[in-house]
Order: sequence, then C-alpha cells, then structure tokens
Amino acid sequence: MNFTRWSARLPGTQRRAAARTDLGLSPARAESSVPAARAEGRTDGPDGPDGPSPTPTGGVDELPTREVLDHIPALVALVHGPDHRIAYVNDAYTSAFGERPVGEPAREALPELEELGLLPLLDQVLRSSKPRTVKSRKAPSGRSYTFTCTPVDALKDGGVLVFAADVTDHAEAAERLRASERTQRETAVTLQRSLLPQELEQPDDLRIAATYQPGGTEAAVGGDWYDVITLGGGRTALVIGDVMGRGVRAAAVMGQLRTAVRAYARLDLPPHEVLQLLDGLAAEIDASQIATMVYAVHDPNEGSLVYASAGHLPILVRDESGTIHRAEEPTGPPLGTGGWLHTSGSVPLGPGSTAVLYTDGLVERRSEDIDEGVAALERALAGATGTPQVVCDRLIRALGVTADHDDDVAVLVLQHPARTGLDAELFRNAALELLGGVEAAPRARAFATGVLASWRFPPELHDLGVLAASELVANSLQHGTPPMRLRLRRTDRRLIIEVTDGDDHLPRRRRAEPADEAGRGIAIVATIASNWGSRRTPGGGKAVWCEFALPR
Repeated sequence: MNFTRWSARLPGTQRRAAARTDLGLSPARAESSVPAARAEGRTDGPDGPDGPSPTPTGGVDELPTREVLDHIPALVALVHGPDHRIAYVNDAYTSAFGERPVGEPAREALPELEELGLLPLLDQVLRSSKPRTVKSRKAPSGRSYTFTCTPVDALKDGGVLVFAADVTDHAEAAERLRASERTQRETAVTLQRSLLPQELEQPDDLRIAATYQPGGTEAAVGGDWYDVITLGGGRTALVIGDVMGRGVRAAAVMGQLRTAVRAYARLDLPPHEVLQLLDGLAAEIDASQIATMVYAVHDPNEGSLVYASAGHLPILVRDESGTIHRAEEPTGPPLGTGGWLHTSGSVPLGPGSTAVLYTDGLVERRSEDIDEGVAALERALAGATGTPQVVCDRLIRALGVTADHDDDVAVLVLQHPARTGLDAELFRNAALELLGGVEAAPRARAFATGVLASWRFPPELHDLGVLAASELVANSLQHGTPPMRLRLRRTDRRLIIEVTDGDDHLPRRRRAEPADEAGRGIAIVATIASNWGSRRTPGGGKAVWCEFALPR
C-alpha cells in the first residue's frame, strides 16, 4: 500500500500540494498518479531567461505519512504479523481509547477491538488480502464507529490498517428513527387489536374461532378484521374484511367499517343489501381507501350459509364427507368503488361442516399466483381436523405464516357440529303449517302446548312459550297473508318461537290506547320474552320471532 498516494486523498493534502511547481518534475514523476500542483510563478535562470530553475519544495511526496495520519480526525491503527502487533496508532485513536504500547499483540493491547468483535475480521483481512468493513459498532465508551480494515502489503510480515470513522450522530439518529417507527407500529397494532372483537360471540348452533396475526416488524399494520354477530332467532352473521392500506389510517377506516357492519346487521337485512349500504359509506369515510369484505348469514333451519362478497376471496367449506366446496360466485367489486348492485349466493353448511373465511395475507405470495395459494389452503383444510381454534392454528402453519410474515393475516373458522346422543336431545325442531282462517289459532296453541310439554320445559316457561306462540300467530292471521308457518326450536340455551307469512310489512311495537281492541300482541311478546325481532325473508314475506333463555 502506497501511504503517500493514499494520504493525498485525505482532507487538506490537496491544499498542501498547491505549493508545488512543475518545473523540476522528471518524466517518471510527471506520470505519477498524484501529480504535482503548478506554482503560481517561476524565475528563469541560466538555463532559461532568468537562470536555473529553483529546487521544488512542499510536494505531497515530501509530506511525512505519520504527520498526516496524526492529524486526521479518524481513528487509525496499524498492526502487523499473525498476532496483529501494534505498529502505530494516531492521536485520535489514543484520545478515544488511551495510550497503546507499540509492539504488543492486539488481543492484549487493543482490548476494544476484541470487545467489538474485530479480531476475527483482522485475521480474515490478513489471509484474504481483501478489505473488510463493519458498520456502526458501539464502543465501550458509548461512541459508535464504522471500521474499515485494509491489508498493507508493504510490511514484511503483512499488516492491516484499521480505519475507524465516528458515526455516533448518525447511529443515534438512526436509532431515534427506528424507535419512532416501533412506536408508530405498536400504536397501529394496539389500535388494530382494540378494534377487533375482544371476545367472539358464540352462537348456539356454531363453534367459532378466529386468529389475527400482524405482519412482521418490517411491515406496516394493515386493516384486516373479522366479526361474529348473533342476529337472534338462531341466526348468525359472520364477517371478514380487509382495508387496502397500511398503518393507523387503515386501522381507523377498518374500525369505522366494522362499527357500521354491526349497525346494519341489526336491521337483519340480506347480505347483499348490507354490502350495498357499506359501499356508499366506505366512499364517504375515505374516497382513497377501498376494502374487500364477505358478509355471510347462517340459519340453522336452512342448513346453508347465505353470503355476499365485495371483491373478497372465496369462502371454503368442508362438508361432513371431507369434500371441499369453494363459494366463488357471486362476487362484486370492493367497497368504495360504487356503481354496482351486489347479489347474494349460498353454500351448504350442514351438520359436520367446517367453513373458513380469511384475508389475502394467508394465501398471497409474491412468487406465485394467488389461486395457487387458495388451492394450498383447500388442501390444508381437507386434512385439518379438531376444534375451530386447532383448525385455525393448523391452517396458519400449513400456509407457512410466521412471525416475520410480510402481511397481516385474519382467519375465521366456524363449525356446525353433528350432534348425536344426549346432545341431540337438546337441539330440537318442530313446525306447523297454519292453514285455513281463524281456526288456525287454536290448532297452533294446541301444537305449541304439546311440543313444549314433550320438551319437558318448566311449567312457567311452558306457559310463557304457549302465550308467545298464540300472540305471534294471532298477529300473523290478522295482518299477514298465506303461506303461514309456526316453528318452534330449542337449543341448549334458549327456546325460539318464529312465525312466517307472505306479507313483507314488518310489525312494530306501539302503545295501545285503553279503547283499542288490537295492538297489544307485540307489546306482550316483547314484555315476556328475552328478545324479539322481525326480518324480511328472501322469497318475499317476513318472519317474526322471539326467544326465551333457558334456566341453567
């Protein structure tokens, strides 16, 4: 290594070279990689108009290398031999780490290099004759340095020049930036988790589990969410969605959409009507944000999952025989795009079935098409058995989702258990077609009395159930149109009474005046029942229902 030429690149050396002249340069010197600077003037001697040329002074080649190294602000140490014995340390190195005895091995005389893990690096440089650099190592003094170790071939037994630049300010600024990013990420994750359900609602007929996993530390938190909403009458709404964005803003939009979904779900509308309302709301919340979502409703009486999709990935269902069904149609555009009429579809979900709703983080990979990811999820679901939470965990592992995954993942698993034995006795159904006119009322009362007695309800609950069934049937006979049906259903937790008819005008609770002969039926039902409600049915008409909580 040519120290003279190397020192010419150090700060200030080019200014010192300005004092040189080019009058006494030999051809070899003129071809040097560090040319001499021209003098500002010249005096001719006998060999010219003014006599002989003066002797050149102040050239770079005449500067002592040690003087240059002693005055540069960077830390410099020169070691040689297999033990890396100290040949030289400059003043800056001494100021940073103290006096170092020349001739001593680096392991003993330069303990700071051992603490920083640089001694193996010196061995590598000496063996390979190639320079190595390590960035931003923090010394015991608290200062941070970037070390460059360069081989020096001029020394007899080989040497290494250690050059350390103080980068403490840069390291502290980078650490402050990382701390700020960690704080922002923690804020977004906290917001995201606080907006998700803290505890999933567990309907009578389904077993449900969900998992949310934020992306790795290098990925910003997204807007994935899920929800489970019990609608009453044994029906359950299941939601999963993904806001197309990252960070706190996406999480905030997600929270607003989730709140709106719960509000619209209370209206007990068909899935496509819920998406239609959300589509306009999403554009109002933030026109630059769009979201994909699936809204599905499970009715145990129908044995199916009725759903509507706004640009989301298909629901996967494994039936009792193990066959996988993919609910692909119909699918509309994402929420917030506008100008589209969403429609509802259905997929069977009978006893023994398992359904999976998920976001794209589970199946999307940069190196492959998303359809391949969905196919991989189908294969994983075919072999995933156990409780819903176990199925969630197995799907996450099967799809290779780890703690450093580059995207958020939300998974919602629901199972419709196949009940047998004593468990099946707790889930019973009975229905009666209400044919004829007013004579259907006493038949309905007798039917309810017999069914509730066979289900061995306590006398008080039996009488309340018969009264509620009578009032709902009477209301339907007076205000509804055929076809009419009375349905009784019991679960392990409640008694459900439901009456359907062909008229789509929903009843409302009102205060009847003392002289009124009607208007008290719904008020009576609302008073004696734990819960009640009404909804329009898909084929036209309505259903009015009430629930009674069973004693524990």
